Amino acid sequence: MIPAATRNGLLLIGVVFHLAYLLSIFDIYFRSPLVHGMTPHRVELPPPAKRLVLFVADGLRADKIYEPYHNTTSGQAEELAPFLLHKLRTEASWGVSHTRVPTESRPGHVAAIAGFYEDVSAVTKGWKMNPVEFDSVFNESRHTWSFGSPDILPMFAHGASDSSRVDTFMYGAEFEDFSGNGDRLDTWVFDRAHRFLEDAASRPQLREMMHQDQVVFFFHLLGIDTNGHGFKPYSQEYLNNIRHVDRGIQRLVASLDSFYGNDGQTAYVFTADHGMHDRGVHGDGHPDNTRTPLIAWGAGVARTDPLAPGKTAPGHDAFSRGWNLGQYERKDVNQADIAPLMTSLLGLNYPLNSVGTLPLSYLNTSREYRARSALANAQQVLEQYRVKHDQKLHTEMFFKPYAPLHRPDNLPDHMLDRIEQAIAAQRYDDAETECLKLVDLCLKGLRYFQRYDWLLLRSIVSAGYLGWIAHSLLYILREYVLSLAVSPRSARTRPIALLGLFVFAVFAAMFYRQGSPAMYYVYVAFPVYFWTDVLLQLPLIQQIAAAFSQTATRWRPVVFTATYVGILEALVYAYFDRRVYSIAFALLAVVWPLLVPPKVRRDRPGLLGMWAGFCLLTSIFTLLPVERNNHLGLVIAGGSLITLSGLAAWNYSAQFTLPPPGVSSKQAQHAVALDRLAILVQTLLVGVATVLGPLTSTETARRGALPRLNQLACWTVLIVSTVLPFVHSAVFGRSARDQHYLYRLVAIYLAFATPFVLLTISYESLFYFAYSAVLFLWLAIERALYHEQAEKQLLAPVHKTRLSQLASSDLSPRRLGINDMRTGIMFLFFVNVAFFGTGNVASLASFSLESVYRLITVFDPFAMSALLLFKIFIPFFLVSAVFGVLNRSLELPPFSLFLFVLSTTDVMTVNFFFLVRDDGSWLDIGMSISHFCISGLFVLFTIVLFVLSHALVGKVLIPTASSLKPKQR
Repeated sequence: MIPAATRNGLLLIGVVFHLAYLLSIFDIYFRSPLVHGMTPHRVELPPPAKRLVLFVADGLRADKIYEPYHNTTSGQAEELAPFLLHKLRTEASWGVSHTRVPTESRPGHVAAIAGFYEDVSAVTKGWKMNPVEFDSVFNESRHTWSFGSPDILPMFAHGASDSSRVDTFMYGAEFEDFSGNGDRLDTWVFDRAHRFLEDAASRPQLREMMHQDQVVFFFHLLGIDTNGHGFKPYSQEYLNNIRHVDRGIQRLVASLDSFYGNDGQTAYVFTADHGMHDRGVHGDGHPDNTRTPLIAWGAGVARTDPLAPGKTAPGHDAFSRGWNLGQYERKDVNQADIAPLMTSLLGLNYPLNSVGTLPLSYLNTSREYRARSALANAQQVLEQYRVKHDQKLHTEMFFKPYAPLHRPDNLPDHMLDRIEQAIAAQRYDDAETECLKLVDLCLKGLRYFQRYDWLLLRSIVSAGYLGWIAHSLLYILREYVLSLAVSPRSARTRPIALLGLFVFAVFAAMFYRQGSPAMYYVYVAFPVYFWTDVLLQLPLIQQIAAAFSQTATRWRPVVFTATYVGILEALVYAYFDRRVYSIAFALLAVVWPLLVPPKVRRDRPGLLGMWAGFCLLTSIFTLLPVERNNHLGLVIAGGSLITLSGLAAWNYSAQFTLPPPGVSSKQAQHAVALDRLAILVQTLLVGVATVLGPLTSTETARRGALPRLNQLACWTVLIVSTVLPFVHSAVFGRSARDQHYLYRLVAIYLAFATPFVLLTISYESLFYFAYSAVLFLWLAIERALYHEQAEKQLLAPVHKTRLSQLASSDLSPRRLGINDMRTGIMFLFFVNVAFFGTGNVASLASFSLESVYRLITVFDPFAMSALLLFKIFIPFFLVSAVFGVLNRSLELPPFSLFLFVLSTTDVMTVNFFFLVRDDGSWLDIGMSISHFCISGLFVLFTIVLFVLSHALVGKVLIPTASSLKPKQR
């Protein structure tokens, strides 16, 4: 067993370990539900409908179509979808379709059309094309004609067993422009559908195909989603698009009925793939994203008879109280239930992977057909259970079946016999009840087998994380805390190594016998490696324990460690409640100045006062809601403050702008002037962005499209500002080693302020200003605490500074001490504030795509996501630069504090690992996954921050404590 004897070795192991263990939640909590080898089932009776028409209004919230719209102009309430609501009241069954996370278009369509929920790990393979093969209603149909977006239609066409079975009619991707009104997308779909019907009248072969039974028409209407992203779901564009869709469906239904001679054999289903948050985004489990409408009418669909006025029908709750639909029974379903509903109406084979439960109350068929539909639904779910059961039976060494389905009265074959007997005796209610019971038991059995390996895998993963913490902390103690010439290691190296190999071999043999995935071997390899290395270092542990027992102030490291762990746990809680950061800033503003040495308080009252003021200012932002609307006044205010701070920095820049060494006085003045000019140019670019961003937003809203000139100007300002500091150094031959650290930090602050302001829609630029000020003040206070004379040397001339090159022969870095734990936890705190200062990184709904509309409006997931991530990461660029300078100011070995933070943050990761949920509210499930991923990736993120700090800061001149001490000759 070879330990990570070098820093780079430890980092490499840490990166591989955390990337591998990031996948563990998908193997434990979210394994793919798909199984293969099932026998299809269908109802062998004539179906009620010959054809089915499916409308999916992408991004439509349930409340927006059902509730009356209060027109502020007329002062009256009106219906946005009078045709659909008329159908609801006269001949439809209706309700709310509850979706699951991630509330995106692909998984929503798959749930409704294929009847199963994709596991969340499919997001790593993309949400547009098929990461896995699955069966669907379209695949089981005789033929499907689909109209709509190129983002959705191809996945069902490519996934069909016969590619000629699904025809697609799509507009170009360039149509999906968020700057204009999205109803043009739906207009295209309706117009193309009408042309298709007109063509069919003159094409006998097509007309004949369309008159066959078991055919499907699918209309994907993307306009509502587009307007929701572009203008928000409370906007007139979004609401008018609902009216537009309602009118379009009314005309198309009339045309279809006319085409088929009003034969009454067409079933219609109207629904949505997901909803839309008020901020114009979706993806997480917020109720606005998971509650979508479902209205079904036509052949085979039950009509909802109204109750007497004043009475409330079943199914209603506070959500539907104001819809004026209380007389009509609300029949809610899960989104996957829509697939078996469509299957039953057409008499198709049930999609093989469907886990939906047939909503029997939606059917208006013979009692026998309804009962046999429920039976076919139960048989299809039972097929999946049996395949899962047999897989585990043949692979598990100590197999335990799902007990409820092995009781004498619940044996599947016995239940099927009882169902058949009840149908034969025309006891249809009993048959349907038994079918629903069998479906429920099978779904619970499938869930049981999904969780079968939970205990084992969670124990292995926990041992891995704890092993990493012990392994990395021992390295830090050995290399950066203790003064050891040679690291003591156990004399029993061979037996300990053989023990580790034996443990791994036992697990490997068990996994091989069970046919476990290859990642299971990786999961167990890491804890075996870490704990074997810990055992090999038992002499070091004993030496540490002996030194600790001889320490006079043993309480001090214990109290520091307990406080550190307590703060980590508080940061865990902060992921669920951002107000924790506000409390922390208030404590830092009040308590820290009281705890610094009296001399620092006497000598630095202004510095400590500014620290308290800016901490209290920054604490406000984590009290503000993450769901914020466009507020151009706040954008201008934040940009103006940053511009003013840049002008102040330029005014005082002569004091921290250093000339190149060994040049004439004239050349030195010229170089300093150029450096100061660079700061002034960057400040002016921030001012330009402050005006250009709001102006572009206003013009885009006025014209209904992004002005080309404004778009070009925004891109130019963003690129120039970001690269200017680096181009300045290269063009003028200015090595970063000749720059004072304050000059470099100011340049970085201004360089990234411009793109941040351009991408700001509300108070984010104010946060950037306050957060940056707190970081600079933190650096100044830490330097003052490290050496009480540091403040006097802050703007020291060149001859009183030294190049902060810690590997020099005459100046050795010091060892980590207890007080450095404070600096490490402060760094971790500021990184977390960057995550949650203006939003909730764990929730997609807290970030708006509107941030990027000044640069790009045509739908491009990659470009839009890249710009949004760039904005989110800008505060991290600044905190990494400040921390890089601080690490050198404290004369610590490179990466020592980074490593310390890196090794201890997995205390948070273990918390989040056990908090991951795969049940309950979908908001909680999505957030739990995000929290674990953020924490699990922190080690990689820390390394990136370290690299960034070196790339951004470079080698700068930093006054240090040891630079003031006389060197020993």
